[in-house]
Amino acid sequence: MVKEMNTKVELCGITMDNPVMAASGTFGYGYEFAELYDINVLGSFSFKGTTLEPRFGNPLPRIAECNEGLINSIGLQNPGVDKVISDELPKLAECLHKKVMANVGGFSIEEYAEVSRRLDGCEQVGWIEVNVSCPNVHDGGIAFGTDPEAASSVVRAVKAVVTKPVIVKLSPNVTDIVAIAKACEEAGADGIALINTMLGMRIDLKTKKPVIANKMGGFSGPAVFPVAVRMVYQVYEAVDIPVIGIGGISTAEDVIEMMLAGATAIEVGAANLVDPYVCKKIVEDLPRVMDKYGITDLKDIIGGAHNG
Repeated sequence: MVKEMNTKVELCGITMDNPVMAASGTFGYGYEFAELYDINVLGSFSFKGTTLEPRFGNPLPRIAECNEGLINSIGLQNPGVDKVISDELPKLAECLHKKVMANVGGFSIEEYAEVSRRLDGCEQVGWIEVNVSCPNVHDGGIAFGTDPEAASSVVRAVKAVVTKPVIVKLSPNVTDIVAIAKACEEAGADGIALINTMLGMRIDLKTKKPVIANKMGGFSGPAVFPVAVRMVYQVYEAVDIPVIGIGGISTAEDVIEMMLAGATAIEVGAANLVDPYVCKKIVEDLPRVMDKYGITDLKDIIGGAHNG
C-alpha cells in the first residue's frame, strides 16, 4: 500500500500539483495531447516555441533517429504570436485548467521583448520561458545563449515589459554554463531551465550525405541525461533562483535524480515523441518511487545531492 505523498512544488510563486512538465516543441499547444488523456494531471507544460511572425521552419528532412535519442532541426515552426493568442490559447483553455508556460523565441532583442509582452497579457500564461538558443541575426547568427552579456541583454529587455516570472532556457553548447546562468540571474531572471538540445549529426551511409537538410540539429533523449544532471547540479550551486531540469527524462526515477541535483521542476521532451502517454505515466508512478526511496514530500529533496 503506497502512503499518501506530497508531490506539490512551487515554481516562481505558482504552486504545481507535481513537478512534471512537458517540454516546448514536444507537446504542441496541449490540446492535441488532451485527445489522449486529461492533461490536467501534469504540473504544467511549455507550449511550442513562439516567434513574432509565422515560421514554416527548416527544410525537410529535419528529424534523424539515434540509438539513444533523436536529432531535430524543426526551426521554430509556429503560426506567430498573434495566432497563438487568438487561436491556440482559447483551444488550450478548454482542456487545461492550470497555468501554462509560454516559450518565446526571437532573432533580436526587440523580438524577444515584443513576443514576451504580448504573451504576458494572456491570463492562462503563468511563466515566460525565454529560449536564448536562437541565433542573433544582428550579430552574425551567434546564439544569444552562448554569451553571458547577450543572454543578460535579452533578460533585461524581457523583464522590462512583463509582469510574470521569466525563466531562461539555456543551451548546453557552451564552455561555461554557470557563467551564463549567473549573468541571467543578475539581469533579473526568475528561474533557469536547462538543458536545451546538444548539437548532433547523422550521416546516411547510402547517400553519404547528412540525414538532416540543415546538416546538424538538436540532439536529445536518454543519452543527454547525465550531461543535463551535471549542468543542473552546477547551476543550482551557483544561483539562488529555481532551476528546471530538462534533458533525457523518461521515468519517475529520472525526476527524483534531477530534483536531487537541484531541479524544482522538470520538463520531459523527446520521450513524448516516443510515447505520448509518458508524462501521465511518470506522474502516476511518482508516489511509488517516492515510497521506494523513503520520500514523503518532493520539496524536501530539491538539491538533496548537495548536502553533506
